[in-house]
Amino acid sequence: MKKTAKLTALLLALVMALSLAACSGGAENTPPPAGNNSQTPAPDGSETYVVGICQLLPHTALNAATEGFKAALTEAFGSNVEIKEGNAGGDPANCATIIDGFVVDGVDLILANATPALTAAASATDTIPILGTSVTNYGIALNLDSTEDKVLGGNISGTSDLAPLDQQAAMVKELFPDAKNVGLVYCSAEANSLYQVETIKGHLEGLGYTCTQYAFTDVNDLSSVVQTACDNSDVLYIPTDNTAADNAETIANVTVPAKVPVICGEEGICAGCGVATLSISYYEIGHLAGEMAVQILKGEKNVSELAIGFDTTLDKKYNPSICEQLGLTMPEDYLPIG
Repeated sequence: MKKTAKLTALLLALVMALSLAACSGGAENTPPPAGNNSQTPAPDGSETYVVGICQLLPHTALNAATEGFKAALTEAFGSNVEIKEGNAGGDPANCATIIDGFVVDGVDLILANATPALTAAASATDTIPILGTSVTNYGIALNLDSTEDKVLGGNISGTSDLAPLDQQAAMVKELFPDAKNVGLVYCSAEANSLYQVETIKGHLEGLGYTCTQYAFTDVNDLSSVVQTACDNSDVLYIPTDNTAADNAETIANVTVPAKVPVICGEEGICAGCGVATLSISYYEIGHLAGEMAVQILKGEKNVSELAIGFDTTLDKKYNPSICEQLGLTMPEDYLPIG
């Protein structure tokens, strides 16, 4: 009986040892669960981050904002940040596809460059921090009750590309004091463009101008709408508008032969079809968004605490080529674009 008991105990010990070894081997070979890439350790022990950038279309202004954003991240993290970029080619539907990919990949933060990219990101996630840039008014873009740019709460903040519209109206008065009719040209599909047009209209009317709005739906009716505006206006004003920016040459092909000057909401459009602008720096608002991203990723600030940022450095600029074609001489304090 004693021998049998000892043998039984020995067999039980052997079975338990084999079971423990099997469990240990299984744990070593099981891959970690899929999830967010957040704060993955680098080989040197520091943290690494994955950031997704969705840009609406390739354009000088938006490109500059993206470069400024990436520069701020690189300055802070060096090689410890992986940046995934997607360009929607001007199609808002592509923004949704790009953003959805970022969400599936579990990126740590999303930069939405331009309003359609921001709305796509807001629809895709309420947990991943989202920063916008090249967005004029966040209240309008996100269909909020208030159109003030302030702390939005939730998972969204960013930087605005809005220059002071009262000062842009004053530029019209400075350069064209004898003009009577100002045509306000914008894309009806862009809510932020309508906001700018309606706001500057009040400032221009206060300066004694008669203002008429000319809205085009897309590039297909752009030339005809601009021609109508030229036929009835002494000066045109075009706000910060993505469709106009992407088709500035088409606008110039109408306005220059008509000898009608265009004041623009930003430098990129002015470089293509305008005579002058009071413009913010898109590189600067991108860099500012990057600085906000650094604070979020380091855990120094929550995105819900960050107010919308603005570039406070404004420059009066002019387009030498178009000014020459129209026989216009700009004041000495205007800087040439180029």
